[in-house]
Amino acid sequence: MLCGPALGVSLAGEVRSFAWRSSLLPAFLLSLREGLEIALLIGIILGSLRRVQRPELKQYVWLGAGSATALSLVIALILYALGASLQGQAEQIFEGLMMLLAAGVLTWMIFWMQRQSRMITMQLEAGVRQATLQSGGRALFFVAFFAVVREGIELALFLTASAMTTDGLQTIVGALLGLAGAAILGWGLYASTLRLNVRSFFAVTSILLLFFAAGLVAHGVHELNEAGWIPPIVEHVWDINPILDESSGVGMLLKTLFGYNGNPSLTEVLAYIAYFVLVLIGLKLAAFPARPSPKAIS
Repeated sequence: MLCGPALGVSLAGEVRSFAWRSSLLPAFLLSLREGLEIALLIGIILGSLRRVQRPELKQYVWLGAGSATALSLVIALILYALGASLQGQAEQIFEGLMMLLAAGVLTWMIFWMQRQSRMITMQLEAGVRQATLQSGGRALFFVAFFAVVREGIELALFLTASAMTTDGLQTIVGALLGLAGAAILGWGLYASTLRLNVRSFFAVTSILLLFFAAGLVAHGVHELNEAGWIPPIVEHVWDINPILDESSGVGMLLKTLFGYNGNPSLTEVLAYIAYFVLVLIGLKLAAFPARPSPKAIS
């Protein structure tokens, strides 16, 4: 039985362990979602090859996907090294702009996937059919490469922004776990040994990632406040750190997932609210089907 100082040390260790694990979640969720998207894209291409009875070309699919993955990794390392080489105001500006850019791309990706998911499948299948009829392997390489590289570069951007809000090691561990999980899910779906409601999965992760993007917006504005690019207007609208410290276990979980700040500036609060206002407007517009043009009607 623990008591006194020993109990205090044990509790402090548990809090640190919880905070460390919670900091893995953004990178894990981002990598799991993007990795599953990549796995599904590769699965569509391989399935199309199987349907046109050209399975011998699948090596070009893996070569294209592997090349896209390598390029994405190089871009991630360049972005991380660039951020690590900067100091002072330059570092704050770089981090602030990277977070805002990542939030914008992440939000665009969620809305784009919602509207274009069916078209992606048809376009990939058409691309595979055309590739097998033309130059075969070389064309198929580029079909796989361009299908994967967009997702890979997006993930590189997101993970770089995530690494700015947590420790780099936590981002790497979370990303590796997420990609491993995506690979297992993707293989299970392709081999028909696993059943997963993909639509529900993407719907739930989209909601979580929208909150994460809102946190990136607020954190990016905070960095630009520190750099003097955006005035805070009011330096601290409130300070609830004595109640829920952002460095505590729960505080770290809220900070990494939702951008929690115990003492935000007014512009941070306004940016956070404005982001969700724009998201709600986007969801409302997305709910209405596109109207046909007058030419199409006539």
